[in-house]
Amino acid sequence: MLARLSAALAILLVTMAPVMAEETVLLHAAGSLRGALSEVAKAFEAAGLGKVQPKFGASGLLKDEISAGAKAEVFASANMEHPQALAQEKRSGPVVLFARNRLCALARPGLEVTPAVLLDRMLDPQVKVGTSTPKADPSGDYAWEVFRKAEKIRPGAFATLERKALQLTGGPASPPAPQGRSVYGELIAQNAADIFLTYCTNALAAQRENPAQQIVQLPDALAVGADYGLTVINGASAPAYKFALFILSAEGQRTLANHGFVAPALPQ
Repeated sequence: MLARLSAALAILLVTMAPVMAEETVLLHAAGSLRGALSEVAKAFEAAGLGKVQPKFGASGLLKDEISAGAKAEVFASANMEHPQALAQEKRSGPVVLFARNRLCALARPGLEVTPAVLLDRMLDPQVKVGTSTPKADPSGDYAWEVFRKAEKIRPGAFATLERKALQLTGGPASPPAPQGRSVYGELIAQNAADIFLTYCTNALAAQRENPAQQIVQLPDALAVGADYGLTVINGASAPAYKFALFILSAEGQRTLANHGFVAPALPQ
């Protein structure tokens, strides 16, 4: 699939009319990609391939904006479903899996928690569990998938977790992330949550800013992976196709890997 999409993008680049190299690429991307794709964009610009204007946010909200006619050229989502929906609406070209992530638990300092007792802690009435917002943000959908897996281990767990989950990020009314800071680390530091289910890449970024915060791997029975999809919106400029190819290039994939993602285009 990756090879087919790369070939399709390359053909489009050859057949499209020449566009000024300095034309700005309009990127809509999942918030969890902020660090990685900002670095990819800087390398793209440094290579003289064009400028990139990113907009980071919850993938579901970004998809809705594009569906409603918002100007966008490249869409990098934290799931496959949202870009596939745009392709089905004939708003974009093919969708490719360009990165993988997984869910981790970010926990406050001092909370006694390990993978073996994570579910017990999440079900504890005294422990506040934070998530992103389902449907608006794939991270929230993945958290609900964790809840459904918990139900298989302990009947009644889904209802308990769904009821107590605090949807603190990713919604239309959620506060914006602090400039240059991890919103998840800030929420844990502010005691808004004791445990936050988020991407492992987000948890690593939060821990770099707050070294005492704990990253807990989900046990196999609760583990949830996240596939990230990339698509180019119909009518995009030539530099936009170049940027999509740049994300799929060895350099772009190495940058994603350096930020903790699994980069499927890199040799194993």
